Amino acid sequence: QVVDRYHEMIKDSFQQMGISFDIYSRTSNKTHHQTAQDFFKKLYEDGMFEEKESEQYYDEKANVFLADRYIIGTCPVCGNENAYGDQCEKCGTSHNATDLINPKSAITGAVPSLKETKHWFLPLDKHEAFLKQWILEDHKSDWKSNVYGQCKSWIDDGLRPRAVTRDLDWGIPVPVEGGDGKVLYVWFDAPIGYISATKEWAEREGKDWEPYWKNDDTKLVHFIGKDNIVFHCIIFPAMLKAEGSYILPDNVPANEFLNLEGNKLSTSKNWAVWLHEYLEDFPGRQDALRYTLTATAPETKDND
Repeated sequence: QVVDRYHEMIKDSFQQMGISFDIYSRTSNKTHHQTAQDFFKKLYEDGMFEEKESEQYYDEKANVFLADRYIIGTCPVCGNENAYGDQCEKCGTSHNATDLINPKSAITGAVPSLKETKHWFLPLDKHEAFLKQWILEDHKSDWKSNVYGQCKSWIDDGLRPRAVTRDLDWGIPVPVEGGDGKVLYVWFDAPIGYISATKEWAEREGKDWEPYWKNDDTKLVHFIGKDNIVFHCIIFPAMLKAEGSYILPDNVPANEFLNLEGNKLSTSKNWAVWLHEYLEDFPGRQDALRYTLTATAPETKDND
């Protein structure tokens, strides 16, 4: 019900702004679940994962393993005391929850304990040579400097295996033996949503979806913010390369952060200008907002 409500609200707001999409989908539908599970099984059957025991934070009070966004602590890179378990929204660093300093549960505020649990890992270290050539050499001259620089920093630091499953009771179930009670990590299944949305669109239009993802003359371009560079330039391309039949992104022209009163916009922290509220409070002023966002677009550095 929550997803239904906000999906329609956001879709309606875009329509009022004159923004249209060939397909406006969601990762909670059956097509996406099947596509994501099939993708996981293909990599699993091809031996592209490492299965191993690891420690994950557990809230003893709530009696649950904690999802990345339900762990808050100090960023080991910039010292931000409100970093999430998988990412710091202040400096943009992506990390593991166990890297946080002084972690606590966002559910109860308690200090979580570490419990052993089995997960599947995408061995990014085994894709490092490919990523170094593909990004640092092949896209040295055509990717934005901020995107190239962040990717270079990640690769130079040495890539490590990344868990692609989580112990949660919501999400897309892991579709292999031993996956009971486990779901796909959100940043494994979310980019697959681009593929599943293409499938939906193609079925509706009576077209074949595969040429859009598997033909050499297709160009895939991701327009994103800098906090998602690592997922679109490192993790997703490694997934596509491991699967073997998909094209890779041609370009990822990511922008920097657009801040609000000095702090990063954050929907999870309710720090944002909500589009549906703007449309209600300023009827007929869509162009004013469109101009403001265009004029202040943080293309090369953060803006406020």
